[in-house]
Amino acid sequence: MACLFSLLIGLSLPIIKQIYLLKVSSTSQGQPATSVATELRFGVWGVLNEPSLFSDTAECFGPMLGYTVPADIIALTGVSTSIVNAVLKSLLVILVLHVVAAVLSLVTLASSLFLASHKLSILSLVFAIITAIVSSVVFAIDVAIVVVAKQQVPTLAANGLQFAIGWGNGPWLGLVAVILTWMAVIVLSMRACYCLGVRP
Repeated sequence: MACLFSLLIGLSLPIIKQIYLLKVSSTSQGQPATSVATELRFGVWGVLNEPSLFSDTAECFGPMLGYTVPADIIALTGVSTSIVNAVLKSLLVILVLHVVAAVLSLVTLASSLFLASHKLSILSLVFAIITAIVSSVVFAIDVAIVVVAKQQVPTLAANGLQFAIGWGNGPWLGLVAVILTWMAVIVLSMRACYCLGVRP
């Protein structure tokens, strides 16, 4: 299951549009009716220009490695360019780490199919530990991006910019993947060390 969750995050927006890391929404009041998007959703491979109430079309930028959002789209949504650029630079690192975590989860899953061999169970444990560490780092980075973006809201609100930062479902899928991977480390440790009633 951890492999599946890591893979889903690795294939997040715009490949899987329902999975994203964070959203930046305009909260300006009294704006005229427009077809311009009022929300940007950031995934690992791109960004989605979410439609407003007056439009049913969404525009995706990506999938690509190290994507950018056109400045005119950022300006029309009322979101700060500095926030968007900071998020995009951070997402390039996360892109690579999400894919690495998904591949490591797959390798751990494949190696755990051969637990009858003691040597392979130790190898599977090593892969599980590495996967758990990488997945934990990826989850921490996902959380840090959203928290840092949320901390910038009061500063930018003082400059007349009105928007809100929201959590996507990607970090929570990452949390589940981390928990499941650390549980696998515990179970594989019991198998490799023959402890807690596990016998050769």
